[in-house]
Amino acid sequence: MDELHGMDAPLALETHGLTKVYGSGHTEVVALRDATMRVRRSEVAALLGPSGAGKSTFLLCVGLINPPTNGRVAIGGRPVLDGPRPLADLRRFRRENIGFVFQKSNLIPFLNAVENVQIVGELVGHTSAVARRRAIELLDALGVGARAFNRPTQLSGGEQQRVTVARALANQPSLILADEPTAALDSVRGRQVMELFRDVAHQHGTGVIVVTHDQRALDVFDTIYQMEDGMLTLAPTSDTLRSR
Repeated sequence: MDELHGMDAPLALETHGLTKVYGSGHTEVVALRDATMRVRRSEVAALLGPSGAGKSTFLLCVGLINPPTNGRVAIGGRPVLDGPRPLADLRRFRRENIGFVFQKSNLIPFLNAVENVQIVGELVGHTSAVARRRAIELLDALGVGARAFNRPTQLSGGEQQRVTVARALANQPSLILADEPTAALDSVRGRQVMELFRDVAHQHGTGVIVVTHDQRALDVFDTIYQMEDGMLTLAPTSDTLRSR
């Protein structure tokens, strides 16, 4: 991060001691073990790890979809979870403060690009006119303004992901969570999407966490975390990781 996006930026996400346990007794599985993370606004962080390491479980916890068994979560400086106990209306808070990007774009097929983005603004209380104006501005900023009135089937995979990122920004979130967003893209388009997340974080003041197996674009991230067997650690530098 540069000086503007440095250590003085407010926190987009803070977790402390997240633990997630499924089942009990002989069937008990510990998916997360005391996971602690701090991501600031304007920071883009990668979360690496093998399949089954607990990365998606972590996103579900911090995305307020599947609360942890123990531990605390604060988003945008506001405490929202103390273990499984909610400290806010989670559905409303998630809708207003978190953006999601998944491996598949999950765009609504019968809506065009601008309508797919606009609908999020309307869900958080903006008028149709305001939501549409912001949708068009976001699509323009992300390089797909010329495709605003095309439906998802008329867009390339990379264009679809750009529309998905625009949709994730429509509610002006504190935090964007992306789960394997480049898995279906080739290396060139995959890197473009990773660079897009960096630009979104730095330009929109949003904290971004990207779960990925792709180590070809680690240089775009401000911070890199690793997860294995449910344990989260701050990774070495990206140069060290790429040399492995």
